[in-house]
Amino acid sequence: MRRESFDSPVGNRVAELNKRYAHHAAIDVLRHALKDRDVGKVAMVSSFGAESVALLHLVAVVDPTTPVLFLDTEMLFRETLDYQHEVAEKLGLTDVRVLHPDPADEKRLDPDGMLNSTDSDACCNFRKTVPLARALDGFDAWITGRKKYQGGARAELDFFEEEAGTGRIKINPLVHWQRDDTREYMVNNKLPKHPLVNQGYPSIGCEPCTSKVNPGEDERAGRWRGQDKEECGIHLVNGKMVRIKKEDAA
Repeated sequence: MRRESFDSPVGNRVAELNKRYAHHAAIDVLRHALKDRDVGKVAMVSSFGAESVALLHLVAVVDPTTPVLFLDTEMLFRETLDYQHEVAEKLGLTDVRVLHPDPADEKRLDPDGMLNSTDSDACCNFRKTVPLARALDGFDAWITGRKKYQGGARAELDFFEEEAGTGRIKINPLVHWQRDDTREYMVNNKLPKHPLVNQGYPSIGCEPCTSKVNPGEDERAGRWRGQDKEECGIHLVNGKMVRIKKEDAA
C-alpha cells in the first residue's frame, strides 16, 4: 500500500492537527481525521473486547468503509470471534481485516500450542506483535481507544500524537471521555455487550491467559493471572512493537 507524501514532518503535522481540532467532540475528530490530508491513510485497530463497540460504532457512523484490523491470535474465546462477526454486521463495517499469526511461525515456535504457559511474551510477539506490524505497514495513522483518565503516560495524551520511529500518527478520539462515558454511550445507542462481560470477564484476551475476576479485584486481574506479566496494549516505540505496563494502560 502506498504511503502519503507529506510536506511537513509528522511532529509538525501532529501539532497543527491538535490545534485545528482542539475543541471538537470525538465524532468530529474522527470525521475530520478520516479525510484530512495531513493525517493520510487511516486504519482502526480493535480487539472487539469489552468496550470496543463504542469506538467501532463511532467509526461506523462516520465511515463504515474504514479498515478495521482485528487480531485473531488463534487462541481467542469462541465468544469473541462470534461477537466480532455480530458487531461488524450490526454496525455495517465493510472492511474488517482479520489478522492471523504466520502458520510457519506457529509451527516453528508453538507446535503444541503451549507456549503461552512457558513464555507468554514470545507467544504475544508472534501471535499479535508481528501480524499487527505487518498490517499497519502502508498506513499513515491508526485509531486507538486510549483516554486521559486511564492515567500514567496517558494523562498527557491529545487527540493526535506522533508514533515514535514509524512516521505514523495515533488518533485518540476518546481521549477526553471519562470512565462512565463509554458504558453510557453503549446503553444509549443500544450496542451489544461482549457476552463474557456478564460472566465475570471485564477484560478479555486470549482464552488460556484470561480468567474471571472476583469481586473487589482490579478489572485486569484476570489477565495472565499468576504470571509476572503486566502487558496491556500494543504500541510502537522507536519503530518497535512493545506492550505498555499496567500502570500506563486501561
